[in-house]
Amino acid sequence: MNWNGWMRQIHRWVSILFAAIVAVIFIVQGAGMKPPLWLYISPVPPLALLALTGLYLFVLPYSIKWRREARS
Repeated sequence: MNWNGWMRQIHRWVSILFAAIVAVIFIVQGAGMKPPLWLYISPVPPLALLALTGLYLFVLPYSIKWRREARS
């Protein structure tokens, strides 16, 4: 698998992790309990990683286009 494939896989798995953490927070709140502070902060690292990989995947088609134009 190439670099782009790895980046897509990382983005997919981290998004699943992020969604699971957010779901746990809502479930705990729905059960009437107050989650600890660390649980509220726990989505931040996956969200930061999602932002980085998402930006990479967003710029990828443009960079391919720029490289093709530079070659010709």
